[in-house]
Amino acid sequence: MCGIVGIVGGAAATGSGASTVRRMADMIRHRGPDGDGVWTDAEAGVALSQRRLAIIDLSSAGAQPMTSHGGRYVIVFNGEIYNHAEMRTLLDRKHGLHAWRGHSDTEVLLAAIEELGLKKALELAVGMFAFGLWDRLERTLVLGRDRLGEKPLYYGRVGKAFAFASEIKAFSPLPNWRPEIDRNALALLMRHNYIPAPYSIYQGIRKLRPGEFLVLSDPMREPRVESYWSAREVAERGRRDPFQGSPEEAVDSLERHLRQALEGQMIADVPLGAFLSGGIDSSAIVAVMQSISSRPVRTFTIGFNEAGYNEAHHAQQVARRLGTDHTELYLSERDALDVVPQLPGIYCEPFSDSSQIPTFLVSKLARGSVKVALSGDGGDELFSGYTRYALADAFWNRLSRIPIGLRLVSASLAKLPSAGLYDNVAGGIMPLLPRRMRRQRVGDKIHKAASVLSLRSLDDVYRRLCSHWEPADIVLGAAEPPTMLTGLEPLPDLPGNVERMMYLDTMSYLPDDILVKVDRAAMAIGLETRVPLLDHRLVSFALSLPLSVLRTGGQTKWPLRQLLYRHVPQALVERPKMGFGVPIDAWLRGALRDWAEALLDERRLQEDGFFRSKPIRRAWSEHLSGHRNNQYLLWDVLMFQSWREAYQGASAAAAA
Repeated sequence: MCGIVGIVGGAAATGSGASTVRRMADMIRHRGPDGDGVWTDAEAGVALSQRRLAIIDLSSAGAQPMTSHGGRYVIVFNGEIYNHAEMRTLLDRKHGLHAWRGHSDTEVLLAAIEELGLKKALELAVGMFAFGLWDRLERTLVLGRDRLGEKPLYYGRVGKAFAFASEIKAFSPLPNWRPEIDRNALALLMRHNYIPAPYSIYQGIRKLRPGEFLVLSDPMREPRVESYWSAREVAERGRRDPFQGSPEEAVDSLERHLRQALEGQMIADVPLGAFLSGGIDSSAIVAVMQSISSRPVRTFTIGFNEAGYNEAHHAQQVARRLGTDHTELYLSERDALDVVPQLPGIYCEPFSDSSQIPTFLVSKLARGSVKVALSGDGGDELFSGYTRYALADAFWNRLSRIPIGLRLVSASLAKLPSAGLYDNVAGGIMPLLPRRMRRQRVGDKIHKAASVLSLRSLDDVYRRLCSHWEPADIVLGAAEPPTMLTGLEPLPDLPGNVERMMYLDTMSYLPDDILVKVDRAAMAIGLETRVPLLDHRLVSFALSLPLSVLRTGGQTKWPLRQLLYRHVPQALVERPKMGFGVPIDAWLRGALRDWAEALLDERRLQEDGFFRSKPIRRAWSEHLSGHRNNQYLLWDVLMFQSWREAYQGASAAAAA
């Protein structure tokens, strides 16, 4: 684990490459507090650097940048190759390699690239990673990212240099760094609460997408980007050749796949543990971990005293049943609020999923005892755990029966400001909604339901239901670029609406929100996180399961639940799903009110020139009055405003 940076051309070709990349790496020191290294070739115009978080092979034999045995390749690598021992055996047996310097996975990956070629090596590797690879023979730079997007990688041209880094803040020491905010990316942030790849908050800086590698032969020309793994192909193969066994056999197969993933991911030369919320996903991970481990697994949970935001007592019961070495910490409101000023620095580009706060806090708790923590992320996307899948499908099935003309009229009425008209329209929509949605609070859910009346497809409905702001309403001078939800690439041919939504989440919401949240929160304090459910072999298996197996007997995530019930009594974990959140709505009316008011000041919004101030001020007024809970809309704007304020301060300090 580490932070990686590099440049080709520019300063690297003028002799100042070493000092430049060292300063870049120092900007992300938190990702690798255990050491650093620099490699340069001024004649070729390349400089690479790494900040190391030592996890496998703590000796100097694992240090980076690392040169391959034959001397052709130099790599800076962030992540873990979980099957590096098997790859090492394969290389020794078929290619007669010997005299290994150490036992690091980086050395094995380099050897595989040298012996087998880049694509074959990546196809063999099981892991999470991002890397920069310099080919000294061809004088080309290769950037690569893992299949599901667990590790980040930014790249772009700055002046005459092509640069890459684990985090966008590492670009700031580059000569000629004059970043400009990309208003189109800001529009995506307002819609989704994150900025999806390949976009970033800055013009000209992009993110490598999951399963891709990039090849650069000339720093002044556009690089070539290719895929070495396609989720689309895996999903379509799962449809052509679905799992044929019984539901019980599916559970057996899931346990084998998860055990296989964990046997690789529980290897570390440092203390290792797991996050445990007491929910289905993390409990299943810990249960199988404990069945493998010869000693109690270290587990970590944070608790809050606020009703509706605390799962610590559930986690404690699961931990006691499984016999883990459990640590729980109840946090005060002040503990959580103290994180808010740190968020711009932790996330380095604006990010507004408010569960970023408890994620950072549980990471900080775990880092006090371990250096690696496993999490249960991915279960909802792969095993159909979100209730919104069934709700959106049922809603569209009802809505599509109504003539589009009538829906357009109803949508127009819903937008009128009169509370009476709004209530009447909401009342008219209620019979269209699935029964489960009708039982929930009307408020914002009906308002969002009314806003989809004019949409023409399930994809449009799902995009709107997953949206926060409609960007055209508040962002000035922006045009939304295409994303996975709007035609960035062809979608797989899948049998139903629910499978389609699951795929979209797996390729957008999961890597660009969930995994970003976990990576930045944990790496901010030097904690490596691993996500066993995202082992690509397990993902391929999950994408082959029919919906009838994923949702059996009215239960979501049926195979994962049944696996867990083999280890923990059903009554101990069976309860309504609870998000990993904090009471942002109450904080904005209380302890955070003055902070928010300053960032949402009407004159400030107008002078900054990014937003239309009136809809934001209206949302703020509605929230303060209690008329509506606009916490998510407001948090989007607040996180951008807070990030920009911190960015301006850093720029002023750098200029001084």
